[in-house]
Amino acid sequence: MASTTLPMREKYTLTESGGAGEERGKIRFGREMRKQFLFDEKYLNLNHGSFGTYPKPIRDVMRQIQDQTEARPDAFIRYTYKELLDESRGAMSTMLNVPVDTLVFVPNATTGINTVLRNLVFEPGDKIMYFATIYGSCEKTVEYITETTPAKAVKVQYTYPVSDDWLVDEFTKKVREEKEAGNKIRIAIFDTVVSMPGVRMPFERLTQVCKEEGVLSCVDAAHGVGHIDMDLGKLDPDFLVTNCHKWLFVPRGCALFYVPVRNQYLLRSTLPTSHGFIPTPRPGQQITNPLPASIKSPFVTNFEFVGTIDNSPYLCIPAALKFRESIGGEEVIRDYCMSLVCTAGKLAAEAFGTEVLENEERTLGNCCFSNFKLPLKLESVQAVVKKLGGKEVGVESVVRDWMSLKMVEEYNTFLAIFFYGNSWWVRFSGQIYLELADFEWAIDVLKTLCDRTLEGEFLK
Repeated sequence: MASTTLPMREKYTLTESGGAGEERGKIRFGREMRKQFLFDEKYLNLNHGSFGTYPKPIRDVMRQIQDQTEARPDAFIRYTYKELLDESRGAMSTMLNVPVDTLVFVPNATTGINTVLRNLVFEPGDKIMYFATIYGSCEKTVEYITETTPAKAVKVQYTYPVSDDWLVDEFTKKVREEKEAGNKIRIAIFDTVVSMPGVRMPFERLTQVCKEEGVLSCVDAAHGVGHIDMDLGKLDPDFLVTNCHKWLFVPRGCALFYVPVRNQYLLRSTLPTSHGFIPTPRPGQQITNPLPASIKSPFVTNFEFVGTIDNSPYLCIPAALKFRESIGGEEVIRDYCMSLVCTAGKLAAEAFGTEVLENEERTLGNCCFSNFKLPLKLESVQAVVKKLGGKEVGVESVVRDWMSLKMVEEYNTFLAIFFYGNSWWVRFSGQIYLELADFEWAIDVLKTLCDRTLEGEFLK
């Protein structure tokens, strides 16, 4: 396969020590940068978007924090931890352009979405609106809420590619239809960047529609900070949660939970409920908080301690931001990752004679993902199954799971493969430790796996 290279830019560099510098011999984005991370030498990490990862300097910071915790557990957890947590909140406040008292941490985006939905008090006629590409666990949370409360769900159905204009118009139309029917869309859930397929949503416009229509906006920005440019002060959603461990180089699990002061009264409990919860007063009832008194808001205090877990990832935020600044900063990182994955996706589509998933406005790919269709035809695979006497039902997931396992077992890598719109697709993730040659290799692997699929190997 002919090699295509991206322009090498001098600013895409890192010194051996992790600091900035102008001398020659600096570490460049791509294969050299990979040495700064913790990967097995034989493993090629092509799926950064699912679980993220972090470089060695951040690992060292986390271990130092863990050592400090064990050296003086009570002193650290009760006092030092809160001070360091405030530093992390302050750093993210500056980065995202919002007041520090609107930011707390939770383990992951799913926890944040659950915290919102499980705190709201739903009444008959209230509805939760969400989109067809919602993350699976969040859709199941909506199902649980509709089973246990008066709330009902409304789903915006579609299959990508659809235009941003259509998506916003369809959302607006459904909200108004429910109003005319005497119902109330209490809250709407939507992504910044969808997980599967990996595409960008017009979340800014959807947030604005929510404001205009009196709907609470709940933004699932699991793929947000460190991935796309976000100004929460300008966006002003009602709730937003963004994973720091996916794209910001923070250890798992760490997510920033944004709730403007106007809505903090709605979230009375953390998940799980812990010492910061303030019960409704009852005669003779006296419940105290055994942790040190705080002068911070009840919202911030509530989320400071939610049971005993290893919260050291929350405290790695300043180190992660410093590392990212040392290699060029947010814009440089985004530019490299997006350019790389866009080029790789187009190269794959050309190699397979298929297509990249994109809409007429060409906005879906404005992120660090690129999705391309595999050349496998469902009817061809079903014919193979029939010929070999296998079961045709569920073959879509059987092929997906077989290819995924073979990539791990035989090729020491992993790619997100999914069946969508009657076809198998692959999602590429762009990252600074990858280069185009890595994706060229992955394309060859996928060609081999497609050939093996048509030979029926997935049935053996």
